[in-house]
Amino acid sequence: MSERFAAVEIISAKRDKLELSNEQIEWTVDAYTRGVVADEQMSSLLMAILLNGMNDREISKWTDAMIASGEKMNWSMLDRLTVDKHSTGGVGDKITLPLAPLVAACGAAVPQLSGRGLGHTGGTLDKLESIKGWKANLSNTEMLKVIQECGAVICAAGAGLAPADKKLYALRDVTGTVEAIPLIASSIMSKKIAEGTSALVLDVKTGSGAFMSDPKNSALLARTMVNLGNAAGVKTRALVTAMDVPLGLTVGNALEIRETLEVLAGGGPSDVVELTLLLANEMLDAVGIKPKVSPADALKNGMAMDVWRKMISAQGGDNDAALAVAREKTEIKATASGKLLSMDAKKIGVAAWRLGAGRQKQGEAVQAGAGIEIHAKPGDLVVKDQTILTLHTDESNRFDRAVEALTGSFSIGGKDEVVQRLPLVIERIEG
Repeated sequence: MSERFAAVEIISAKRDKLELSNEQIEWTVDAYTRGVVADEQMSSLLMAILLNGMNDREISKWTDAMIASGEKMNWSMLDRLTVDKHSTGGVGDKITLPLAPLVAACGAAVPQLSGRGLGHTGGTLDKLESIKGWKANLSNTEMLKVIQECGAVICAAGAGLAPADKKLYALRDVTGTVEAIPLIASSIMSKKIAEGTSALVLDVKTGSGAFMSDPKNSALLARTMVNLGNAAGVKTRALVTAMDVPLGLTVGNALEIRETLEVLAGGGPSDVVELTLLLANEMLDAVGIKPKVSPADALKNGMAMDVWRKMISAQGGDNDAALAVAREKTEIKATASGKLLSMDAKKIGVAAWRLGAGRQKQGEAVQAGAGIEIHAKPGDLVVKDQTILTLHTDESNRFDRAVEALTGSFSIGGKDEVVQRLPLVIERIEG
């Protein structure tokens, strides 16, 4: 079969800061998926995109081409409206876990396709797999059955959903092109649009523990994704939220499940509860549902917990099995008395990763019990020798490198000093 274009022409065009035509983009994504465009050629093009960017039309067409590489899901047979949420990831970000059953308890259907952790940010599927028997991989038929029975499902994306993205994501990861906004936006939105949900709320993190630390870049990414979703007929909006300090008081797989259960029982850390409720209200509003019971009440009265237990059980999980506890632990204590002024989310995340809660490359196993408990947050008064962090791992030889990562991870100052923190929600973006 003769090809319409040559890869080198397209690489050269983007290298020279030219726009790619719709036909060039369609061919490039399809040809790479088919193996006609080699990895080294696509690597060159990705770097050219990172350096020279893409305009809105190019990003939209690139996203469309990735969607066209696979199947598109359809939820029209459901008796309720579908809405999904996507987070760009952070440290201690377990919001998906209480949020999906909460929104389902309030009347929407939530087909939540989630991922695994890589590096210092945790993965929702890794957290859920710390529940005995729970399975992440469902067929489309199984996924539909869980949603019909429970109102929500959290599972892995099937191989048929935007396969071009899977191939491109792996290449970006090893070629230093992960940070390109056109590529991030099209990667996320190709899967979310192909998922077939009627509305989508994006939680775009910013701060040291986020994928993007600069709020301006995070807002640009959020706007790009909102525009892509709305153009594709998915009602899309975004919140740019803080990730300068870890969310909640736990970082790690089973530790975060334990905290999720506290939230679903009507308790839990105030920042996790606040963001869960903000996103729940956004999701319900996006599909025009005015619930008879508010999300806040559905957390307090057990409705959300009922959906959670049903959903976990429907995916093979044992709700009553004990969660994993790491074999070893050590404490990091305050070296002075005063006010806790800062806590670096990225350093906490890297330490949890080194303890075994995360992975360095795709496919590596993670420890269910590894991670960090946080006993004080910025603004709290602490005394000398008070425990600030408890580190958990199955292998004590991991402590040294984790403690090294925590150098300068928090600071203590005078009781009257002002804490400099990002607000929980920095910006709200709607098309």
